[in-house]
Amino acid sequence: MSNLPITQPTLLLKIRDTDDIAAWERFVTIYTPLIFGYCLKRGLQPADASDVAQETMRTVAQAINRFDYDKKKGTFRGWLLMVTRNKLLKHFSKIQRQPIGTGSSTIQAKLEATPDADETDSWNHAYQQRLFQWAAAEVKSEFSKKTWNAFWLMAVENKNSQTVAHQLGMSLGALYIAKSRVISRIRKQIESINGAEDSALWNDTD
Repeated sequence: MSNLPITQPTLLLKIRDTDDIAAWERFVTIYTPLIFGYCLKRGLQPADASDVAQETMRTVAQAINRFDYDKKKGTFRGWLLMVTRNKLLKHFSKIQRQPIGTGSSTIQAKLEATPDADETDSWNHAYQQRLFQWAAAEVKSEFSKKTWNAFWLMAVENKNSQTVAHQLGMSLGALYIAKSRVISRIRKQIESINGAEDSALWNDTD
C-alpha cells in the first residue's frame, strides 16, 4: 500500500478554523498515534509517550494559524517531526536530575542532532501506515465480510491469490474485483482529506 496518497493540506487548512471541531478531532485521530508510536520506540513509557503526544498537539493548535503553503520550505510532516523531537528533548531534560540509563543518554544525544535520512524515512513510512490504518477503519463497514477479507488477505497480508480464492470460495476474478473495490474506496477516503501537497512553512518548533 506504499503508493497511497500521503498528504493532507485540506485537513490542515480546515483545522485553522477553531470552530471546526470535527476537523480537529480527525486530525488528532490520525496524528496522535503516529507521535505516540515514535515516542515508544525511543524508550518512553506509555504514560510519558501520551504526555509528549499531547504537548505536541498543543503546539500544533497554537501554531496552525501560521501555516502557509510553500513547497520550498519543507513539509508539514517534517515540521511535526521536529516538534516531536523537541518535546522529547524537553522530556529528557526534565528527568536529567534523575538517574538515567545509557540507552536514554544515547537517545537524547540522537535527538539533539539533526534527523538523518533513515529517521526521516522511518517517520514518513510510519505516517503512511497510520493514514492507511485510519482510512481502512473508516470504510470497513461499507463492505461485506467476504469482500473485506479478500482485500485484506491479498493486499495487506500478501497471501497467494489462489489460496485466498479457495479459502473464501471466490473465483480469481471476483477476488481481484473485491480487492480493487476496497483499495479504490480507501484511496477516496484519503483523498477526502487531501488537497495540494502538504508543503508549508513552520517557523516555531518549540
